[in-house]
Amino acid sequence: MKKLLALMMALVMVFALCACGQTAAPAPAAAPAAEAPAAEAAPAAEAAPAASGKTTIRVMSFTDEVPKMIDRFVELHPDFADKYEISTTIIATTDGLYQPALDQALASGGADAPDLYCAEAAFVLKYAQGDMAEFAAAYEDLGIDVDGMIADADIAQYSIDIGTRPSDGKVVGLGYQATGGAFIYRRSIAKDVFGSDDPAVVGEAIGAGTQSWDKFFEAAAALKAKGYSIVSGDGDIWHAIENSSDQGWIVDGKLNIDPKREAFLDLSKQLKDNGYHNDTQDWTEAWYADMAGIGDQPAFGFYGPAWLINYVMAGNSGGSAPGEGTYGDWAVCPSNVGFFWGGTWLLANKNTPNAEAVAEIIKWITLDCSEDGLQYGWANGTWSGEQGTKDTVASGTVMAKSNGELDFLGGQNMFEAFVPANQYANGSNLTQYDETINNYWRDAVRQYTAGELSRDEAITAFKTNVADNLDVEVEF
Repeated sequence: MKKLLALMMALVMVFALCACGQTAAPAPAAAPAAEAPAAEAAPAAEAAPAASGKTTIRVMSFTDEVPKMIDRFVELHPDFADKYEISTTIIATTDGLYQPALDQALASGGADAPDLYCAEAAFVLKYAQGDMAEFAAAYEDLGIDVDGMIADADIAQYSIDIGTRPSDGKVVGLGYQATGGAFIYRRSIAKDVFGSDDPAVVGEAIGAGTQSWDKFFEAAAALKAKGYSIVSGDGDIWHAIENSSDQGWIVDGKLNIDPKREAFLDLSKQLKDNGYHNDTQDWTEAWYADMAGIGDQPAFGFYGPAWLINYVMAGNSGGSAPGEGTYGDWAVCPSNVGFFWGGTWLLANKNTPNAEAVAEIIKWITLDCSEDGLQYGWANGTWSGEQGTKDTVASGTVMAKSNGELDFLGGQNMFEAFVPANQYANGSNLTQYDETINNYWRDAVRQYTAGELSRDEAITAFKTNVADNLDVEVEF
């Protein structure tokens, strides 16, 4: 029913946008990305004035987050508002509707093609490095001093790597969030088991910076002895494993199982067989319950970036102020392995007739490290004009001069852990098929740890799924 409602809402949005003369999304039956006519770029459209006499900047996104940022930019820049108006198309990623719509809009070109569009970590490589990368404008071609502004803003290398097109080595996308991951843990449990809730002590206990899981499992045994699980489910270590691997799922057109990702089979089984986790799956009620400390075996921690704290854990902690539920009983320490999880990148259509205007928006959102830019307001919770949620941002320069203290973390400045985490992350192991392949892999691992398949059978089942469903060469 939820999928049906989501589909109906998406279609209603499409028809509404068409009626308003805005960028229209194609029907769900549009050709998949691999079949989209990407061989020839559409000719650049001429900037045409809207009925208001202003030039229209068309934006395509899968949430309202970036459109709201652009609205704020227009609000703060009256000279820009005098010349331009923003036309936004938002299509949720539900049921795979966003990418086909974006692909068709880019390939068709013309006046209704987006000038600016968004891609999240799960599929950004398709638009920055893969099948649709040829439609992206190099930031320098928009008139942006890319090297200078990246250096001044101290952007984490993983984010730059992801947004760099291999064919010409040019930056075509950058994010506004920093999503380097750390270990987020319960203070009260740390005191009970390790004698201290100090991040340095807990970091030492889990092997922070070692690029190994040995100390982590020593800590898991110590926690288990006192009635605690070290994590809620194996999904809590998966993102750290996935994004700390040396290579991605596809190497030279062939399926590749990096040794670190293959080790997930063994690490997951070790967690399950020893009762070191509560055998939950991420994004389920049982997983959220562990954030609130509910259950017979309280979970010690979760691996994740700042957004996991702000938008998932805080709302599922069982309270909204210190002393309520687990709110305030958390802290952050460096992870044992470097990783990132999530993020949104901004790209521009190389055929946009509004390059200068698009560049101004991109700079304000992704590179401006002044107190008037989006990054500073985002880091300090004031970007929309009111005190809001503090978050880690792409600019290390901004975080160095911002206040990252959170009541949820017992007053800890989260930037002290997340700034180095961003530099520790690796952005060279993604592929455009990650979202699909990850699902196949995690399903196979769950079947193995549940005893439904042997280790070899799980790997074979995984390979079969990839071979049957993706245009990827698979060796058995």
